[in-house]
Amino acid sequence: MRPLPVLLCRLVEGIMAFFNDNEGYSVFEWFLRSPGIIWRCMRRLCSLIVNASIPIRWRSNYESPEEPKTNPEVNFPASSSPKDVEQSRGNGPPKRSADYNRDLTPKERQGFDRSVRESEEVVAQLTEDEDESEKDGREFRVDSSDEFYCGYDSTWETEDQEQRCSGTRRPAARHYKFSRFENAAKDMQNYRHDYPSLSKMSRGKESGDQPNLKFQLGMMRSVPDDAFIKDFHNEWYRDYNRLESEHSYIQWLFPLQEPGMNYQARTLTKGEIKDICQSSLALENLLESYKLMLDFYGIELLNEQTGELTRGLNWKARFNNLNSHTHNNLRITRILKCLGTLGYPHYQAPLVHFFLEETLVNRELPQIKDSVLSYFVFAVLSKRQRRGLIKFAYLNYDRKDEFVWCPKKIQMMWSRESVSRQKTYL
Repeated sequence: MRPLPVLLCRLVEGIMAFFNDNEGYSVFEWFLRSPGIIWRCMRRLCSLIVNASIPIRWRSNYESPEEPKTNPEVNFPASSSPKDVEQSRGNGPPKRSADYNRDLTPKERQGFDRSVRESEEVVAQLTEDEDESEKDGREFRVDSSDEFYCGYDSTWETEDQEQRCSGTRRPAARHYKFSRFENAAKDMQNYRHDYPSLSKMSRGKESGDQPNLKFQLGMMRSVPDDAFIKDFHNEWYRDYNRLESEHSYIQWLFPLQEPGMNYQARTLTKGEIKDICQSSLALENLLESYKLMLDFYGIELLNEQTGELTRGLNWKARFNNLNSHTHNNLRITRILKCLGTLGYPHYQAPLVHFFLEETLVNRELPQIKDSVLSYFVFAVLSKRQRRGLIKFAYLNYDRKDEFVWCPKKIQMMWSRESVSRQKTYL
């Protein structure tokens, strides 16, 4: 039996002879002068013939059983850790924990849940009872020589320390962020301590007209907008240009004991505070005002009992507005103060935590980060919740050497706890 290459050559020669084409012979001679091309063609043809003649069962056993399976949608092994998953996604827009959980198998989800357990423990501090170290205050006693000790911040003081040290000054730290925080802390502590610096003349005078109470009850129009509170809830709802450009309504919707930009709005009096907190209608209208502004900021109230929040459907456009119109930081600070004064102090921590997550974790609101840390956090009346929020902020802050919103002693304590937890999880 003649070799296969010889038979093929004879076949080509016969075809050329049949057509009596001289150019065909030249082409055939060119192929003969190119043994490399002929060899590659023959090898390819032989491999096709061999594969066709081998039984399929034998070929199925030829594959290595240890070959790793890959996911065609994501470029990482199916057994990779959640950390590898995050790294393989690149540096795109930040994802929430729920987005990761949808992509992971049950086994991988367990590993991811373990990686975020530390942050969840910090959030749990907002609702759980105080631990033993916070009850006696021993671990939070901060010396005034601490680099980031602030005499206007009573977050880390016990009751006796607070009475002894409130308002004391120390030489300002050289960090410019601390100087800004110290100025904000003076204002926020003044609010938390019920405005001791306001004189009786500057406080709202007790009178029989009670404009803030009447407005909250729907019995009086605001000035100068000439609108009842229900008009704001119904006609101004999602009129974002109007809510952004007008500046006189916020003092009526969220009154405080301190004056605002609208000189025609009256400051809140002690009698009005008591009457509003005892009126279900006034509290219901205040809640509707809160929802109005939440929608304006791209936020939705999920639970009226707990104050739990989530992003609204329009969050991207509204977050862009927040980043570009930072005067809204003053409005949010006023809202937080009003919630604490008029019967909704349990709404403060969820709102602040929402902004901390969006600024430090999801990084969607970078332009309001300083206001969140210097003002929003310290508007929370509960000292325990403030501590939990600051701890959450510290653990999620990128440049921890630039974190100035709590003393260095506390930061070092949290860092040691974080390292010990990581070793425990490993």
